Amino acid sequence: MRIRFLSFYAKRLFGTDRQFLNELHRITKLYPQNEDLYKLAFVHKSASLKMADGTYLNNERLEFLGDAILDSTVAEYLYRNFPDKPEGFLTQTRSKIVNGESLAHLTQSLGLDKFIVSHAFHFDTNKNILEDAFEAFIGALYLDQGYRAVRKFVEKQLIAKYIDFDSVLKTDTNYKSRLLELAHRKQITIVFNTNASDDNQRFPHFTSEVRAGDQVVGTGSGTTKKDAEQDAARMAIDVLS
Repeated sequence: MRIRFLSFYAKRLFGTDRQFLNELHRITKLYPQNEDLYKLAFVHKSASLKMADGTYLNNERLEFLGDAILDSTVAEYLYRNFPDKPEGFLTQTRSKIVNGESLAHLTQSLGLDKFIVSHAFHFDTNKNILEDAFEAFIGALYLDQGYRAVRKFVEKQLIAKYIDFDSVLKTDTNYKSRLLELAHRKQITIVFNTNASDDNQRFPHFTSEVRAGDQVVGTGSGTTKKDAEQDAARMAIDVLS
């Protein structure tokens, strides 16, 4: 399997594969069967390993899978534990639990951040890299242990230990939505101007500004368009409130 070339990453970080597996067991309370999947889950695209056929190995495919599996397990948990709540409540609550800031915090709380291999600047505090690694880890866990194991991990190791539902239900992190509601109340027209930098394709960067008429009321940046606009919207809310 091509992923076996990643073994040197684990050895560099933990000395031996056994230490790497022990750390995973401490975090998941499970015994990983295919450690190569987990090694790949922590390889950011900036540190992609180029194979002989010209393809690159990194955690993006596992991130795609893990994102869907995480959404599914959290949705199932909310469906079972909030039987009287409508669809809108379930959707908003799931979004608060699996948003970028929350997942980045979970990555650090669990100690997964020390596994990450990246050439990006300040990757250890980069919310997007932390979030991506967490989702890729969930993807690896799913492929290695199956859906039931992921569901148990999410419920017992994440939600039970790290999610404060009283705080979650009171928190609204969708700044763009809040800004649009504020603009509607004040009868202000809001326009987002968001652009991507083409300077470095390996490290995408977006900048965004919010205009109210001809006035710039907020600016923001991020590694995704969504993050840049949320950052700009947060500033705009302070200016317009």
